[in-house]
Amino acid sequence: MAKLRFQALQEVISRQPKEVKFPSNKISDYYGQLVFNQSKMERYLSHGAYKSVITAIEESKSIDRKVADQVALGMKAWAIEMGVTHYCHWFHPLTDTTAEKHDAFIEFGNYGGVVENFSGELLAQQEPDASSFPSGGIRNTFEARGYTAWDVSSPAFILGNTLCIPTVFVSYTGEALDYKTPLLKALSAVDKASVEVCKYFDKNITKVTANLGCEQEYFLIDEALYQARPDLILTERTLMGHRSSKDQQLGDHYLTSIPERVKAFMKAFEIEAYKLGIPVKTRHNEVAPNQYECTPIFEEVNLANDHNQLLMDLMKRVGRQHNLRVLFHEKPFAGINGSGKHNNWSLMTNTGINLFSPGKNPKGNLQFLTFLVCVLKAVYKNQDLIRASILTAGNSERLGANEAPPAIISVFLGKKIAETLDEIVEKVSDRKMTPDEKTELKLGIGKIPEILLDNTDRNRTSPFAFTGNRFEFRAVGSSANCATSMIILNVAVADQLNKFKKLVDKLISDGIKKDEAIFQILKKYIVETKKIRFEGDNYSEEWKKEALKRGLTNITSVPESLSNYLKPESKDLLIRNGIFNERELIGRVEVEYEKYVMKIQIEARVLGDIAMNHIIPTAVKYLNTLIDNVKGLNEIFENKEFEELAGARKELIKEVSHHISSIKQKVHEMIEERKVANKIDDITEKATVYHKNVSPFLNVIRYHIDKLELTVDDEIWPLPKYRELLFTR
Repeated sequence: MAKLRFQALQEVISRQPKEVKFPSNKISDYYGQLVFNQSKMERYLSHGAYKSVITAIEESKSIDRKVADQVALGMKAWAIEMGVTHYCHWFHPLTDTTAEKHDAFIEFGNYGGVVENFSGELLAQQEPDASSFPSGGIRNTFEARGYTAWDVSSPAFILGNTLCIPTVFVSYTGEALDYKTPLLKALSAVDKASVEVCKYFDKNITKVTANLGCEQEYFLIDEALYQARPDLILTERTLMGHRSSKDQQLGDHYLTSIPERVKAFMKAFEIEAYKLGIPVKTRHNEVAPNQYECTPIFEEVNLANDHNQLLMDLMKRVGRQHNLRVLFHEKPFAGINGSGKHNNWSLMTNTGINLFSPGKNPKGNLQFLTFLVCVLKAVYKNQDLIRASILTAGNSERLGANEAPPAIISVFLGKKIAETLDEIVEKVSDRKMTPDEKTELKLGIGKIPEILLDNTDRNRTSPFAFTGNRFEFRAVGSSANCATSMIILNVAVADQLNKFKKLVDKLISDGIKKDEAIFQILKKYIVETKKIRFEGDNYSEEWKKEALKRGLTNITSVPESLSNYLKPESKDLLIRNGIFNERELIGRVEVEYEKYVMKIQIEARVLGDIAMNHIIPTAVKYLNTLIDNVKGLNEIFENKEFEELAGARKELIKEVSHHISSIKQKVHEMIEERKVANKIDDITEKATVYHKNVSPFLNVIRYHIDKLELTVDDEIWPLPKYRELLFTR
């Protein structure tokens, strides 16, 4: 293994940046080239079919089979012109990856041979094998049938020689087996609820679209070094490795010049992203060495999520072409920054108004405050469910450590907005307001556009921060499918808006003027949500103590966090709003427990294997060298002189022996705990036991291995070290 390590280092040193050329000097010349977008539809479809598709997208309606036949013919004609030979339904099963089954366009013709064919029936629905995808008990292994159904709102695209059609994925009995199906339901819910509340302010608003921009962080590791680290290959994170003497302490990697080889990789994947209509705009070095970020322009949530999933797959494929491996794990290296996927979320009306941007008058600002405060209330009321949507095995390693918010859910608003909310509480009373009070309050909120310019600072430590015209959900992990957090956030906000409207309508029916009724409910919500507002340092120990006093939860255990999905209030929220039925919800949570167990199980097995087969033999070899050295000294020197010379070596022998024995003992104990856990049938209990009794061994064993790394001769150490993984480019 040591030989492999040094061969890998030599290989990396000899690498040269790969030459990459833009297809054109103007990105707009090839942007969307591989997408069956509206301009392609207009060219390849009849006018009637084109209008039907656009209406279906804008109004979230289905398309009848005759129109689907016309769309299929147009898609096929365009795809074949582009050199495509196959098609597939592209979907998001509960495996945290995307899935696709490719079929050729060919069918037997009437007179022998084959002809290219693609019908509306094949476009609209397919039947992939559902038995091998996670279902949480919804499907038995012998019940294989599942259906994919065309998502008209997300355009088809070409990968290689395959036409990919974004779809939902459901079981034979109709339960959702994917992320997209419940996401679309949540987006529909927030649309309807938002429109109803918007009617208080503007009758012309008929649709509200949720938008998302995903800031994607990632690490890059050379292919040769990656292949020399079994833990990276099998778990996407380093299960051992002592911190480099220098890593991110100086902050000298953040936003500095991008290394040429990395820039070539970025350029290559951006070109492919542009062809696929993914609006990647920003690239830069992140804080940790070998950590980077790319950020797209925001899009509608469903499309943005499809694009993010596609982008991650694209980055991995392009990375391999450049002899690089892209790591999306939330914490691939201990002691330095982990990676997140900051979800920038906003709501936009069909009239072009961002509901999280202040208006130009008191009426517009009252609308802004209404949506802002309803989001506050939704997050406060559903903090445990929101955390459950982002707390995974990988993200649990990141949250609360090095540039990642803690597991405490809080909201940052900024000083000026916070002051505005506090003014409302001061000025609004439960009694009927006087005309002077109404005027004073309206004048106050009329100043919001002016003061918002002073609210441009961001609290980088906050898990959920208002950043001027959107909320930035910073706690989402870098490997996550954004649908999970977006489902919960959007349905929580939708439900809160519905409750808000019901309360306001009740006051209006009691004879209270509309604006006054709105102010009274906002005051109530502002007071109730004061506890979740925090403007300070979320990393500090003081905040943990303060959060505890406020009654905010700080759940770091993944199994405990997942249990919040099945609490009565969570089930009520998700089932009453039609996001899941009870069977779907229980099955989905079971899948998450299973994934947690399997990830910890794999990490434990990999660590045990590396420890016993690589680390201990290397340490024993070094130990024998030390022992031989002491024996040699004993043969040459007299007793007193020997003791003086050999004392330090003997201590070193004891130290190395101690770490070897500890590793062997702890690996054995970890295996025994796994055996006990694996006999447990109940998946919730099994996950809890893995968390409490198996997971802690990972850090204990790592401690002893990392101590050996500092002691054992560098020439025989088998694995690339952090200084090599993070600084060799």
